Amino acid sequence: MKKWLSSVIVAMFLVVLAACGATDEGSKQTEQTKQSEEQAVTVKDARGEEVTVEQAPKKIVSLMPSNTEIVYELGLEKELIGVTSNDDYPASVKEKEQVGDMNINAEKVIALNPDLVLAHGSSMGMSDEVFKQIESAGIPLFVVNDATDFNTVYETIGNIGKLTNKTDEANKTVKEMKAAVSEIEEKAKEIKDEDRKKVWVEVSPAPEIYTTGKGTFMDEMIKIIGAENVAGNEEGWVKLSEEKVVELNPDTIVTTHDGDANEIKNRPAWSDITAVKENQIVNVDSNKTNRPGPRIVEGLEEFAKAVYPEVYN
Repeated sequence: MKKWLSSVIVAMFLVVLAACGATDEGSKQTEQTKQSEEQAVTVKDARGEEVTVEQAPKKIVSLMPSNTEIVYELGLEKELIGVTSNDDYPASVKEKEQVGDMNINAEKVIALNPDLVLAHGSSMGMSDEVFKQIESAGIPLFVVNDATDFNTVYETIGNIGKLTNKTDEANKTVKEMKAAVSEIEEKAKEIKDEDRKKVWVEVSPAPEIYTTGKGTFMDEMIKIIGAENVAGNEEGWVKLSEEKVVELNPDTIVTTHDGDANEIKNRPAWSDITAVKENQIVNVDSNKTNRPGPRIVEGLEEFAKAVYPEVYN
């Protein structure tokens, strides 16, 4: 009896000891999380400015839809308190306080008293005064780079992850994006040189017809999927004449402006273009293919299927 009782007491002691150890471990993890949230982080932005946040922000304002999508992807929906009227994804973003469109209301941003404002390099010229007003109020403002390639998007996601104490989530997102891009690159290797298509991307319809040249996301996408950009010798977003497009004679026309394929077919000068004769005119989601956020990979996949359905479907 005494032996049995001794065994029970020892067992109970070990259980209590283990519980104490678990509590201590839990306390350590909680303390580590708290310390991580309170640790100041400094990251250089698109202006070359060193932007510091003293602790993980509890209130974030995003001044660009792509930034907003990154914030959501990192699980910071509750922390996001202000966006622009141009934000449309995910649907719940429409419930957020709006602080302007391309023209930002600095007073409204400041009134929200955010811990971090995420701006964008594409609006640096027109929003310099707005940025200064916000920073003069003591609010950290980080300007992300105006990405024109996938690597810059990866970097942006990583930087926002650092500023918001979501580094693990950012790394996971980037890893998944890179894996999806690599899968497409591998399939592109299967395309024979003689089967590579010449692609015309139309980002603005007639009469002001614009396309995408080198140094743009769309140009990189065309290369990744194993095709040729017929405007690849041009620089950036460029306006070309209808006669020039006829001369380039693309095999496929991809539109990003929700254009009507019949309107393109009915352009008198375009009747002899291969893409028009063979009815190879496809529209893709402009937000997915042009917005430098997590969904840019979905845009790449959509673009690949539009040009080479037999390879990527």
